[in-house]
Amino acid sequence: MSIQYKIVFAGPVGAGKTSAIQALSDIEVISTEARASDDVRKLKPTTTVAMDYGVMKLGNGDQVRLYGAPGQKRFDFMWDILTENALGLVVLVSAAAPDPVADLRTYLDAFRDLIDRTAVIVGVTHGDQGNAAARHLLIEEMQRQGIPACVMEADARSRTDVAMLVKTLLFSIDPFAGNAGPMAGSAAVRPLA
Repeated sequence: MSIQYKIVFAGPVGAGKTSAIQALSDIEVISTEARASDDVRKLKPTTTVAMDYGVMKLGNGDQVRLYGAPGQKRFDFMWDILTENALGLVVLVSAAAPDPVADLRTYLDAFRDLIDRTAVIVGVTHGDQGNAAARHLLIEEMQRQGIPACVMEADARSRTDVAMLVKTLLFSIDPFAGNAGPMAGSAAVRPLA
């Protein structure tokens, strides 16, 4: 019988949550994108209003269910729903944002119960367009909050980069997983053809 894991992706609008799930999913992503009708319109034409959903199939038959939380605070009622029974959290933060540390702080605070029960990894996206020191500043913020600091640069469009975030998250939950862990033989660690 296969095991199904659940991982939630969170972060501000435009950090790359939808792109990350699209890059990693082995099924067509179910998305609840709607036309942006507020200040988000300045960032992108559409935004997630409920969730994104994808599935990463592992070589051993297990599956990782990928849930993308909406980035706007007005949809935060979905955050508690999506994090129920989650194995861990991936927070994506854009280095190109005006204040990546404030963005991280928002999501660490909002998801603190989940983080305290499981684990979190932070992916720094848009590194080519933003603050070169963002990763170090985010590590310092996590340390200030007493959260184990695991911060990696990642291109949310890259299956390899996003798979590494998920793999690192899983290993932080079970560091002895090694080659026998849930990601062993995963298509996620093989480059796309």
